[in-house]
Amino acid sequence: MSALIKAALKKSNVKVLNNQFRVFGSTKVKCLNLQEYQSKSLMAENGINVQKFKVASTKKEAAEIPPSLNVDEYVVKAQILAGGRGKGTFSNGFKGGVHLTKDKSELCELVEKMLGQSLITKQTPTEGVKVSKVMVAEALDIARETYFAILMDRKHNGPVMVGSPQGGMDIEDVAEKNPEAIFTEPIDIFTGVTTEQAQTMAHNLGFQGEKRNEAADQIQKLYKLFEKVDATQVEINPFGETDTGRVICFDAKINFDDNAAFRQTEVFAMDDMAESDPREVEAAKSNLNYIGMDGNIACLVNGAGLAMATMDIIKLHGGSPANFLDVGGNVTEQQVYNAFKLLTADKQVKAILVNIFGGIVNCATIANGITNACKSINLKLPLIVRLEGTNVDEAKRILQESKLPIVSAANLDDGAKKAVLCLK
Repeated sequence: MSALIKAALKKSNVKVLNNQFRVFGSTKVKCLNLQEYQSKSLMAENGINVQKFKVASTKKEAAEIPPSLNVDEYVVKAQILAGGRGKGTFSNGFKGGVHLTKDKSELCELVEKMLGQSLITKQTPTEGVKVSKVMVAEALDIARETYFAILMDRKHNGPVMVGSPQGGMDIEDVAEKNPEAIFTEPIDIFTGVTTEQAQTMAHNLGFQGEKRNEAADQIQKLYKLFEKVDATQVEINPFGETDTGRVICFDAKINFDDNAAFRQTEVFAMDDMAESDPREVEAAKSNLNYIGMDGNIACLVNGAGLAMATMDIIKLHGGSPANFLDVGGNVTEQQVYNAFKLLTADKQVKAILVNIFGGIVNCATIANGITNACKSINLKLPLIVRLEGTNVDEAKRILQESKLPIVSAANLDDGAKKAVLCLK
C-alpha cells in the first residue's frame, strides 16, 4: 500500500487498499490485482497513453521483442504485484527489477537473470515473489514525474482523486516529509470527473500549457476506465511528461472488486493466480471464501460477520486463528467435505472449530458434511462443533450417532474456550 495514499487517508479519511486486500475494520476482502502489463493493456484499449511494450516469459520470447517494438532504447521490468521493484534484489543476487538498455543482447541477458528468480522489495514477503514474466517497453526520457490515483473513499461515499507533483520511485518519502504536496478531490459518481476538476488536478500536478490539457484529458479517461471496469483503485506512478512534451502513464496498478466479477468476466479471466495463496485458489474452486492466517485453530463458519466474531473470541481466550473460512449460505455437503480437506492439509492447523448459525444454512447439511469428511480423511485433529439454528436437533443427532470424537459446544464462547483448551 502506497504511503502516499496513507498520508491522503489522514487528510481526507480515504479508505485505502492493502496490496490485494481492501480492509474494512478487521475484515479483509480479496480484490483482483493485475500485473502492470495487464493494466497497461486495459489502459491502451481505453485511449490512455502508455509506452509500447511486449511481454516475455522465456529468453527466446525476449529475443523476438526488439524487431517488433523497433525503438532506440528499452526498459526491462520484472512483473510482480509489488512496488519498489527498481530497488529490489533477486534471489540470485542480481540487483534491480527495472533496467534500461539499448543493447538487444543485453536485453535478453537481463530477462534471463530475472525469470524464475524471486524479487525482494519493501512491499514483498521476506522471501520475495517469483518472477514468471518480464515486460519490455519503449524507454522514454521522463522530464518530470508526478503521482495520480483514483480510489474509493468511504467518507465521501464514492471515489476520490489523489495526486502529487512529486511522483516516482520515492513517493513514500515524499508522503512522510512533504504531506502538503498531496491533493485530494472527491468525485461525484453521477457526473464523473468534470473538465474543471481534471484541469485543477493537472494544475496541482504541475502540468502547464498544452501538457495541462493533455494531462486533464488523461485524468478523465482514467476515471472512465475506473468506472467501466469496476475498479477499487487506479494508481499511476509515475504519471509523467517526456522531454518531447508527451503525457504518459509510465507505471500502472489497477485493483478490482470481486463483487463485480459477474459483470467483468473478461477482466477477471486475466488473473493467472500466480501470486495467490494456493489455499485460496483451491478454496475458490469449491466456491469457498478462504484467507490464510498464522495461527493454529482453523475456523469453519457461515458468514463473514460470524467469522470475525469467531476469530476475535479465539484471540480473547488466548488462541490464534489459522484461517478465515466462510462456507456461505448455500453450502452443500460436498463443500463442507472440501473445506475439511483444505483445513487438514494445512500443517500449522492443530484444531478445528466449526461455528454455524443456521438461518439459510441447514445445520443437518453441515453435520452430514462433517461426518463424511471426518470418516473419509480419518481426521486426527481435535474437532469442536457449535451448531445453532435451522434443523439443529437433526444435526446434533447425526453427529452423536456418528460415534466420532467430536466435542460439542453450547455456544460460541464455549466453543472458543474448548478449542483453545484442547491445545494446552
